[in-house]
Amino acid sequence: MSENISPTSKKRAAIIIMKRELKSYFTAPVAYIVTGLFLLITGFVFYSTFFLYDRAELRRFFALLPIMLSFVIPALTMRIFAEERRVGSIETLMTLPVTEVDVVAGKYLASFLSTLIMLAPTLLYIIPVEIFGSPDYGPIVGGFIGSIFLSAAFTAIGVFATSITKNQIVAFFTGAIICIVLAGMDRFLVLLPGPVANFLNLISAGEHFTSISRGILDTRDLLYFISLTALFLTATVKVQKNAKL
Repeated sequence: MSENISPTSKKRAAIIIMKRELKSYFTAPVAYIVTGLFLLITGFVFYSTFFLYDRAELRRFFALLPIMLSFVIPALTMRIFAEERRVGSIETLMTLPVTEVDVVAGKYLASFLSTLIMLAPTLLYIIPVEIFGSPDYGPIVGGFIGSIFLSAAFTAIGVFATSITKNQIVAFFTGAIICIVLAGMDRFLVLLPGPVANFLNLISAGEHFTSISRGILDTRDLLYFISLTALFLTATVKVQKNAKL
């Protein structure tokens, strides 16, 4: 890392860190294991609907996607800061001509791109839907757009979770719990009083994703995911700055 970053490349520091992290992802088995498990589970969800219920659609796939991403994204991100904290290399990294924003941005972009790479094969599910069904492409396009925004937010949460601990398992569970709560709280709103339900509805990632996956691109839903992403990335930068004090 030290041989790659120099004062003249400071403007490109985040990109260099991103490339370093991407290389690290795909030379370790974790990314392949997590991606394989994700595609296995999503394939089962899709094809069980296809064969058992005789319906060529992606509705069930998108309905379960927030919960599935609540587990797989923290699994992808759990080592990105925690491992460097454990071995002490984060201190070495921060002595280079980079800022906390450079480090967080580079690691976040690598994690986000890894998540998009993991999601990319699910686009192939459109083929049997087109061949054997009569798809409404509004919800399908909305579902995949929503998946990108949801992944961006959950990746920011995962990066934050791994920045506050040296233990990868703690980072995984911290990120997963936050994501699961945000993804699943809309399923229990009917059990709560009206004012409480309305408030939780506003902060529910599952509710906003469901809205987009219906093919309704409401700026309020997009702003929610952008704001959630920005919130956790800002918190991660704050953690890194405090760690230097």
